[in-house]
Amino acid sequence: MKDILTELENRRKGARLGGGQARIDAQHGRGKLTARERIELLLDEGSFEEFDMFVTHRCTDFGMEKQKPAGDGVVTGWGTINGRQVYVFAQDFTVLGGSVSATHAAKICKIMDMAMQNGAPVIGINDSGGARIQEGVDSLAGYGEVFQRNIMASGVVPQISMIMGPCAGGAVYSPAMTDFIFMVKDSSYMFVTGPDVVKTVTNELVTAEELGGASTHTKKSSVADAAFENDVEALAEVRRLVDFLPLNNRQKPPVRPFFDDPERIEESLDTLIPQNPNQPYDMKELILKIADEGDFFEIQEDFAKNIITGFIRLEGRSVGVVANQPMVLAGVLDIDSARKAARFVRFCDCFDIPLLTLVDVPGFLPGTTQEYNGVIKHGAKLLFAYGEATVPKVTVITRKAYGGAYVVMASKHLRADINYAWPTSEVAVMGAKGATEIIHRADLGDPEKIAKHAKDYEDRFANPFVAAERGFIDEVIQPRSTRKRVARTFASLRNKQGQMPWKKHDNIPL
Repeated sequence: MKDILTELENRRKGARLGGGQARIDAQHGRGKLTARERIELLLDEGSFEEFDMFVTHRCTDFGMEKQKPAGDGVVTGWGTINGRQVYVFAQDFTVLGGSVSATHAAKICKIMDMAMQNGAPVIGINDSGGARIQEGVDSLAGYGEVFQRNIMASGVVPQISMIMGPCAGGAVYSPAMTDFIFMVKDSSYMFVTGPDVVKTVTNELVTAEELGGASTHTKKSSVADAAFENDVEALAEVRRLVDFLPLNNRQKPPVRPFFDDPERIEESLDTLIPQNPNQPYDMKELILKIADEGDFFEIQEDFAKNIITGFIRLEGRSVGVVANQPMVLAGVLDIDSARKAARFVRFCDCFDIPLLTLVDVPGFLPGTTQEYNGVIKHGAKLLFAYGEATVPKVTVITRKAYGGAYVVMASKHLRADINYAWPTSEVAVMGAKGATEIIHRADLGDPEKIAKHAKDYEDRFANPFVAAERGFIDEVIQPRSTRKRVARTFASLRNKQGQMPWKKHDNIPL
């Protein structure tokens, strides 16, 4: 018996070493942790339960039968994050470059199936050289099986991808179908075709970092939601994100202890809006002053900065925030901001996370570039996302809410539950100057008359009361009391039951 136990322990030691100490040292030399070190940092201490430690590949071509490392390049299992169950897989770059074989993929599929059955999030740590070429179509079939699991799990359990090394070719499509993607600066990259192929086909010279690095995907493509300085920071931030999310689509988001008075009054908000209607202010200040303890987890901070998305807590409960940012492009909606916000709204609706919308929007960005690239269709994504969302929806208009953008930003007409407005808000088709020049076109040659008409228009429409008179605004509130009013409103909506007509699925304007 003792010999058997010793053999078991020796086998375990061998499996834990992955590709061997030399390759582990090389991984550390690149500033990267190993797969097991990443799992240890991600999960609560001692909570990881590993599966399939001794699985090996079954390939016998190209001499592969002579190298059959235990685990086959991926570590899989489950554990807890702050006591809540999650499933995890971490590709091991020290074993055959983390390349994906049929058995490697089967290990990932197994824990994804278990996550679906048991209603727990899946966190994938990607660090792989891609498909294992020696296995040919078997490797591609493995990818296909993983992709199908991603699709089946979408909207059922949260899926989080961490790109902590290379992720190229077909491998990128699994993370692309997950809910959140996080990268590590200078050590991770994603692209469908690498720099060498790009040079051959298009004659473009580009580095891997320029083509698919963290900066590219957080600032230009919007593929990634955030990038962090190193593995340790990335893993800590994913732990923080998981605390905002429910385990699955049948559970409510977690309730955390809070030490912030829900009725806290913020008198500084009374002077947040500048006297000059064209002067910007930082909408993040409002978000932080509404949130419990000023805690805000921002999503896609570096992309489409004219709109802000992320999670806060109110009375310890998760709330998704979408807010126009007047500091960037005056807070207008455009193609990028509409796509960014629409995806976030749909995620929150999938997982029963209430939505708070903070509005200061002068309209949609005009121009041929926007029109040629389909701002109509992309703007409709946000409109559609808000209209189909059945979670509690609370809206606060702080300043401008003009034209179609007013309707799109969680207006009463898209079934928002409660719509508040500050006294500084204006709900109108457009600003006074533009409206006057259209209504009183005949007086354009008389500056005095135009000025008087503009003043009349402002007196009539540059306030929230016309909309309030029609019931489109439920209440005009003092800015200082925003946290109190919003917190009470979400509390009143906790048992909301919203439904859409039966359908197989909708056909959002992609």
